[in-house]
Amino acid sequence: MHLRRFLRTLSALVLGLAVLSSVTPAQASAVRVLRYDASRAAEFRTVVDQAAQVWNASVTNVRLVAGTPADFVVLADDGWPRAQVRSLGKGTIWMGREAVGQGYYPLRIATHEMGHILGLPDRRTGRCTDLMSGSSAPVSCTNANPNSAERAEVNANFAGFSALTEIDRLYVDDAGLVPAP
Repeated sequence: MHLRRFLRTLSALVLGLAVLSSVTPAQASAVRVLRYDASRAAEFRTVVDQAAQVWNASVTNVRLVAGTPADFVVLADDGWPRAQVRSLGKGTIWMGREAVGQGYYPLRIATHEMGHILGLPDRRTGRCTDLMSGSSAPVSCTNANPNSAERAEVNANFAGFSALTEIDRLYVDDAGLVPAP
């Protein structure tokens, strides 16, 4: 009886090792899929989907797909755009109507806020070419694409993705990084 159980355990172990040894490096570094829920993004729903497409075309180690259960949620409100990041890839984005009312480009706002979810901080460079420069870039800026450094940082954040690191930060684009309430 004990011998049978031992042999079953041994064969399961050998089979498991055989499967593990057949995994290629490409399979070992699988793309991390993050689901987002934009059902409460109101008039920004299409823009949120477009922002996800921008990121999907820009990085290789993470994919953003609409669906539930969601890793991050996108909401519409009347305030300033912001993102609260609970951990890498998880949090809440508010698509604030205030910035749109001031003339900021909604697709840039959505892509920028997703950048926070993907681990990027605000960088107040004032350059339109820097997605994470946020509102420090001119109101006329319509660039919604991450630059090469931003793409590389997101790819590095999700390379060989392992356990989540708790971040718990709230990004308010006109105030920078502040601790979450």
